[in-house]
Amino acid sequence: MSSIGHIKIRAVLENLQAIMDCVTAAAAAAGFSARRIGDMELAVEEAVTNVFKYASPLDPGEIEVACACGKGRFSIEIRDSGREFDITKLPSPDLSQGISDRPIGGLGAYLIMETADDVTYRRLPGFNVLTLSFDPEIKKS
Repeated sequence: MSSIGHIKIRAVLENLQAIMDCVTAAAAAAGFSARRIGDMELAVEEAVTNVFKYASPLDPGEIEVACACGKGRFSIEIRDSGREFDITKLPSPDLSQGISDRPIGGLGAYLIMETADDVTYRRLPGFNVLTLSFDPEIKKS
């Protein structure tokens, strides 16, 4: 895979647009459709917003987002120094309940898992690393 986009920035909500611009520009340069870029934007926005809100709310630190493309697959690696949090271990929300009856939380992780073709998490010393991978075609559910 070859790197086609990278940003390292303070992990605060005010920097969301800069991260989104980086991902969108890299995906467009890689030739992905507007629809697939929309899926990427949704997943990345959910993931980085979780980092902003929960990873280190008192001392935000930095977030690093790197985009790469190879063999038709686009990958987005999101790295932060917040507390350990593996979204791949969360249970799926019960979508049969009405929105007012559902417990708060978990829907963002569900949207990430549904829009990306592959989601992996690993914990490195002092870092969370979430990798979202997208194929050119929309996955069939």
